[in-house]
Amino acid sequence: MVAVQDEERPARQLSRRPDLLVGVVCFAVSLLVLKQVFFPFAQGVQYYLVIFLGCTLPAVFLCYRPRSRKDSAAADDPGVLDWVLAVIALLTGLYPVLPFPGGGFDEFLDRQGVLSTVDIVAGALLLVLVLEATRRTTGLVLPLVCVAFLAYAYYGGFLPQSWGIAHAGIDFGQIVNALYNDASGFYGTPLDVAASYIVLFTIYGAVLNASGAGQFFVEFSFALFKRSRTAPGRTTVLSGFLLGTVSGSGTATAVSLGSITWPILRKAGYPKENAGGLLAASGIGAILSPPTLGAAAFIIAEYLETEYLTVLVWAIVPTLLYYLGIVLAVEADARRFGAKSVEVAHGKAGKLLLRGGYHFLSLAIIVVFLALDIPPFAAVVYATGVAALFALIAKLAGAGEERGTALKAWGKEMVSALALGVRGALPVIAVCAAAGIITSTITKTGLGQVLADALVQAARAISSNPTAVLVLTVFFSAIAVGVLGLAVPVTASFIIAWVVLGPALADVGVADAERAMFIFYYAVLSEVTPPTALAAVASAAITGGSVIGTMWQAWKYTLPAFLVPIAFVLTDNGSALLLQADFGTVLWVAVVSALAVAVLAVVTGGWVAGPVRWQVRALCVPAAVCLLYLEPIAIAVGVGLCLLAAVAHLIWREKPTREAV
Repeated sequence: MVAVQDEERPARQLSRRPDLLVGVVCFAVSLLVLKQVFFPFAQGVQYYLVIFLGCTLPAVFLCYRPRSRKDSAAADDPGVLDWVLAVIALLTGLYPVLPFPGGGFDEFLDRQGVLSTVDIVAGALLLVLVLEATRRTTGLVLPLVCVAFLAYAYYGGFLPQSWGIAHAGIDFGQIVNALYNDASGFYGTPLDVAASYIVLFTIYGAVLNASGAGQFFVEFSFALFKRSRTAPGRTTVLSGFLLGTVSGSGTATAVSLGSITWPILRKAGYPKENAGGLLAASGIGAILSPPTLGAAAFIIAEYLETEYLTVLVWAIVPTLLYYLGIVLAVEADARRFGAKSVEVAHGKAGKLLLRGGYHFLSLAIIVVFLALDIPPFAAVVYATGVAALFALIAKLAGAGEERGTALKAWGKEMVSALALGVRGALPVIAVCAAAGIITSTITKTGLGQVLADALVQAARAISSNPTAVLVLTVFFSAIAVGVLGLAVPVTASFIIAWVVLGPALADVGVADAERAMFIFYYAVLSEVTPPTALAAVASAAITGGSVIGTMWQAWKYTLPAFLVPIAFVLTDNGSALLLQADFGTVLWVAVVSALAVAVLAVVTGGWVAGPVRWQVRALCVPAAVCLLYLEPIAIAVGVGLCLLAAVAHLIWREKPTREAV
C-alpha cells in the first residue's frame, strides 16, 4: 500500500519474476540495514551509505515507471531502458567501494578534491540517475529545483557582484566532488537518516501489518464507539491514528482507511466530499502523531542533535490539538447533514482487546526503550522482533496440529514484510539523496543565510517594530513552506525549508525546537492544502467525490492545525505547547490553545447546538487568533470576543436544519 500510494507516483505492479528479483534485493538490503544496527562497518557510515544507495537506487528504476501509465491493461514490467539504468545505477553507486585495480574505498577518499576523470564521470552519471529516480517517484518539480541549485553553484560567479546571492562559482569537478566524495551531498544527513532510521520504521510497520495489527486496529476502533450518528466519523479518526503506526504514510493511510471505512461513512449519510476530506485529514494525522511521526521527525533529531524521544515529546500536545479539531468538526458535520448510526458487527471492545491487545505492546516498547536511552534504531528493531514473535505465537495458536505449515507461512510472511519495508521506503530514499544535492549546494555557496537575511529584511521594510518583524517573518515563512510543500514531498520540503527559512526564524529570536516543529508541521500540512493535496486526491478516488471539493473539506478539517504551529514561535509561552515549560504553564497554555481550536472548529463547522450565522463565525476568527497569541492581554481579548460570539449566537440561534456542506 505504501509503495503504490505514497507520494505522487504509483509504483508498478510487477509480474512474478521481476517482482521476485526486487523482493530478493530488498530483503538483502533489509538484512544489511539490520546488520548495520548491531555490527556497523568498520570503514564508517559513508561506506555503509554508498552500499545502501548503490543497492536501493537500481530498485527504483525497476519499481517505478518513467511516465504515468495510461493503459491499465498494458504490461507493467520494466523495459530495456529501465534495466540499463538499473545496471548503471548499481555500478556507479557501488563504484567508490569496488575493489578494481587502483580502486577501493580508501583510495577513493584519498582522491577527495582531486577526483580522476573516471571519478567525475561516475559521479555525474549517479547525479543524473538520482534526479531521474526522484522524478519517477515524486514528479518533475524536485529534480528541477535540484537542477536550479546546481546551475546556481556553477554559474554563480557570472552574476553581478553587487547582487547578494553572487559567489565565486564552483567548477563541475568540485560540484561532483561535493556530491560524490565528500561526506555530504548524496551521503549527507538526509540519506543517513533514511538508511539508519526511516527504513527501520518502514520495516517495523510492514512486520506489524503482517502480524494482523492493521485489521485489529480498525476492528477495535469500530467496537470502541457505541452506536451513534457520530460513531462512524470518530471511528475513522481513531482508525487513521492507529493505522498510521503501520504505514507511516499519510496518503497510504488515507487509502487503506478509506477502503474499510468509506462504506460505513456512506451508510451513515456522509457526502462523498466530506467523507474524503475526513479520510485525508485522518491519514495525514498519522504523520504528525507519536510514536512514529513522519520521516522529517528523524531529520529534526539529527539536525538538532537531540534524542528522537525528545521530538516525540514535543509532538504530544500539538497532536492532541490536531485531533481535537478533527473530532469537533466530526461532531458538527454529523449534525449538520443528519448522519445516521450504523450497525457494525465487530464484537465488544473488551474482548477484542484481550484477544489482540498485544499489538499495542510493540508500540509501547519503542517509547519505553527510548525512555531508557536505547537508541531509536535499536529500539525499533527490538519492537519489530516483538511484533514478529507475537505474530508467530498467534499463528501457532490457531494452527492446531498443522504447526509446521503455520511456521512455514509465518517465515514467508516475515521475509515478505522485510522486503516490503525496504520497497516502501524507496521514494523517501530517492528524495533524501536528491535533498543532499540542495543542502550541499546551499552549504558550499552560503545561499541559505543570504535568503534568510532577505526574508528578514523584507519584514523590516514593512515595519521596524520587533514584534511586527517577528509576526511578518513567521507569516512569510508559513506561506513559503506551504507553497514549497505543494510541489515537493514532505521530507524534501522540510529539508529545503530548514536550510533556507530556519536561519531567518533564528535571526528573529525563534529557538531551535520551535522553528523545527513549526517547519515540520507546515511541511506535513501541505499534503492537504489545495490545489495539490495528495491525500485528498487519493481519498476522492476512493469515495468518487469531487477532487476539489474533497480538498476543501480536508482543509476545513485541518484548519485549526494550520494556526496552532504559529503559536509555537510568536511568544515565549508557545514553547509550552512543546512541553518546554513547567506543568502549570503547560496546563494553561494547552487549555487556551484547546479553546482556540474549538473556536476555529465553530468557524469551519458552523454548528453549535444549531447552525451558526456567518456573522458569529466571522467574529470567532479574531477570537481564535488572539487566543493563539499566548500573552495575557491577547488572551483576554480573545476570551471577550468568544463571549460576545456566544451571546450573539444565542440571540440569533436558528432552529436545527439538515444541510450538506
